[in-house]
Amino acid sequence: MNSRLPQWLTRSTSSPQTVTLVEKMMREASLHTVCESARCPNLGECWSKRTATFMILGDTCTRNCGFCAIETGRPLTVDEDEPDRVAAIASEMGLKHVVVTSVARDDLPDEGSGQFAATILALKRAITDVIVEVLTPDFKGKRWCIRAVTEARPDIFNHNIETVERLSPAVRPQAKYLRSLEVLQAAKNLNPSLYTKSGLMLGLGETPHEVERTLKDLRLAGVDAVTIGQYLRPTMHHLPVVEYIRPEVFERYKRIGEEIGFIFVASAPFVRSSYNAAAFSEKLRKLKASVPG
Repeated sequence: MNSRLPQWLTRSTSSPQTVTLVEKMMREASLHTVCESARCPNLGECWSKRTATFMILGDTCTRNCGFCAIETGRPLTVDEDEPDRVAAIASEMGLKHVVVTSVARDDLPDEGSGQFAATILALKRAITDVIVEVLTPDFKGKRWCIRAVTEARPDIFNHNIETVERLSPAVRPQAKYLRSLEVLQAAKNLNPSLYTKSGLMLGLGETPHEVERTLKDLRLAGVDAVTIGQYLRPTMHHLPVVEYIRPEVFERYKRIGEEIGFIFVASAPFVRSSYNAAAFSEKLRKLKASVPG
């Protein structure tokens, strides 16, 4: 197909000074962001707003997904001081909604869940009224690992299903579609007070029916919020884009998601799992304020 991006997938850059400042803060604290490692197209916009998704447990993944630009290889040793550094930088940036994700750590007995828990607790200690969103790997479906994270009481438990069931083996060969649904359901069951969230990419060859089926599967698993965005090939070594989905199609999926009961749906070409996470954060604050007592 034509490799040129359609008009709706072009965007301007913004505030390079702030981007440089955020990058400097991260390097000085020896921290990583998924924004950089995954080559996110929204990096300039988000960093200009002084928001970033912290990536704990290093920048080297044990998995090799067909869509992801994060390096695969032997991971770094777990850094016990990392949770406190994340909390310190988040506080310095004045963040009220903090997103924490990680590479997959299949090499660790706890799959990295202990570091997630420690980071959540550090953030809660450091920032009053912070909303903490975790974007976790699947922990190989280990319920005790999911419990370790939910017991630290994040506000949002996010795990991306990424694509429709038919394409899942090619897109993320070391994960499983049904396992991801089970992880999301388990998180909700273990802590019914948290909000669950998931995301998927379009343009990999899925059909509209498959997208709708995935949305219904997520809702049946108790998922509260969903993000839907366009897959963009990070390098020529990754899966090709089969189709560039038009903005009006994303709008249609947004309506469908709202109709089947999600409390928050972000659906547009540049939407990513934690892009403009503050919008969901504001929704949560209003929901919490409306609960009596």
